Amino acid sequence: MPARSLSPGGLEEHRSRVAGTLERARRHLLELQSPQGWWKGELETNVTMDAEVLLMREFLGIRTSEQTEETAAWIRSQQRSDGSWATFYEGPADLSTTLEAYVALKLAGDDPGEPHMLKAAAFVREAGGVERSRVFTRLWMALFGLWSWDDLPALPPEVIFLPPRVPLNIYDFACWARQTIVALTVVAAHRPARPLPFGIDELRSGLPRLPPAPWRSVEGAFQLLDRVLHSYEALARRRLVRATVREAALAASERWIIARQEADGGWGGIQPPWVYSILALHLQGYSLDHPVLERAIAGLEGFTIREDGLRRFEACQSPVWDTALALVALGDSGSSLADEPVARALAWIVGEEITRRGDWAVRRPHLAPGGWAFEFANDNYPDVDDTAEVVLAMRRVGLGGQPVDALGQAASAALQRGRRWVEGMVSSDGGWGAFDADNTEELCTRLPFCDFGAVIDPPSADVTAHVVEMLARELATPGALDGPARDATRALVAGGVRWLDAAQEPDGSWFGRWGANYIYGTGAAVPALIEAGVPASDPRIRRAVAWLESHQNPDGGFGEDLRSYVERYWRGRGASTASQTAWALLALVAAGEAAGRCAGRAAGWLSEAQRADGTWDEPWYTGTGFPGDFYINYHLYRLVFPVSALGRYLRALEANEQDSSLLRAEGRGA
Repeated sequence: MPARSLSPGGLEEHRSRVAGTLERARRHLLELQSPQGWWKGELETNVTMDAEVLLMREFLGIRTSEQTEETAAWIRSQQRSDGSWATFYEGPADLSTTLEAYVALKLAGDDPGEPHMLKAAAFVREAGGVERSRVFTRLWMALFGLWSWDDLPALPPEVIFLPPRVPLNIYDFACWARQTIVALTVVAAHRPARPLPFGIDELRSGLPRLPPAPWRSVEGAFQLLDRVLHSYEALARRRLVRATVREAALAASERWIIARQEADGGWGGIQPPWVYSILALHLQGYSLDHPVLERAIAGLEGFTIREDGLRRFEACQSPVWDTALALVALGDSGSSLADEPVARALAWIVGEEITRRGDWAVRRPHLAPGGWAFEFANDNYPDVDDTAEVVLAMRRVGLGGQPVDALGQAASAALQRGRRWVEGMVSSDGGWGAFDADNTEELCTRLPFCDFGAVIDPPSADVTAHVVEMLARELATPGALDGPARDATRALVAGGVRWLDAAQEPDGSWFGRWGANYIYGTGAAVPALIEAGVPASDPRIRRAVAWLESHQNPDGGFGEDLRSYVERYWRGRGASTASQTAWALLALVAAGEAAGRCAGRAAGWLSEAQRADGTWDEPWYTGTGFPGDFYINYHLYRLVFPVSALGRYLRALEANEQDSSLLRAEGRGA
């Protein structure tokens, strides 16, 4: 219910209802905190993660009947009525996901003649068969002799020798792609084929190869290069070349991979490089009981969720991100460092600071380390977004510029290191990417094997907005900055504001790289611009507010289907979700619209949709891994963002009421 249209009694009832919603959500959030101080919600993706881990175990010869049965049960539970699998809840059927799920179920013993298998195979054929599946899917088939290595794009390990100044070197790729590619070059060099006790002829459509691209196009040039590299591959497998260049490349790649293994046994804290690095080292001769592989395989269990006879695999885990968001939410709802849960979380997050140099230093060799990663263990790859959010969280719960207690001093020192690291990671255009600076080589996206997922990490609106908001908050914190540091930070904020200005869509929204989608980008950009001093009356803010108002659902909530990444129709359209409604409400409150109709209806929807236990149902995916390809359901998003949004909303309503009372009093005095 819009605050401006309510009578004083109705407004009080509305505020009371929203306050009750907030308190129930806040209590639920506190109940989810671990004894060590962190929060971690499940990170749900799609069944390709489960199918590939099962296939990896088959390749290594370590697949057990229990693992197989439980994984297969999970994969079956996610199949849709038409026989397909999707990459997100209620999304369109996906060819490659369905193909990999089918092969995993066939490996588990499901009869191809069973109805669910017949429907899946029929969908695969109708969608183009294995012939039209993505490169990564065909690579998995090649591992088992079900597809020819000759019909895959060449991946020579010699790429490890390209120096950073040469185009298409490994550091031109985003960190997640870089780690995957290095491992895959080793796998592809060995060209293994370990036959399964079945074939997949029923998944072939018989379609011919796609015609080559025009030879004068970039794609055509790369296809020509691929043919040249295939010729080189044939030469590299001969004894003379293999004993020199190829063996040196494999050895260098092996060292590179081992140097980046994390404390939990994985690589990058994400499934693809973890799985492919295990395969690469195994093919290089590492036994399964070698300490490197033993840690790697054992570590996978920490990403495995088992319940009710089902086994599913998390592609990643997000404890630092979740804990920072939880601290922001608690700060927005009135908690501070004086509260034990907040102090416990702060102590944990201070201990997660990363003080070693990682791959980011290739582009920023003189920058001192600092910052935070997304996961429990990912010391090679701290990221800008997490670091900005951690700094914001510390300030939100009351960490001042000159703390006196030991925890505050440790947190303040870590905060300053993180801020300086983020400042040093600015790209040349004034924006910020997630993991690297100036990771913008578009040629990487045109390579034949890059047909799935984002492979570069350019600046994005959401990451840049979080950094601008954090740095602007630092400028406003007494004692946080002074002298030349203050001037440098102010200049970076101004550059970030200019970047966001240029990135605003013509309709007033911002693209969301790491969250779905324009609602996420707009929900990040508006609060950042306001924090940076842009007035609420500024045309940029008014266009954003107008866009949000025009995309509110009839029920008062907000939602955006992930198809908005590929279909313009879906921009700002979709079933109402708690997380997306909260993102919109955060922007509206920042823009001075708390007392308006749109914000009031959004807050009302959150109250009406809340479950009795204080959280919200949200089967829809609102997180983004790779726009257009890979999506995430962060199970904590449905809780932390509403707590933040409702806390700020109630505070803004109270401030508006106080301002109105003051104006009325001044009017009477006159």
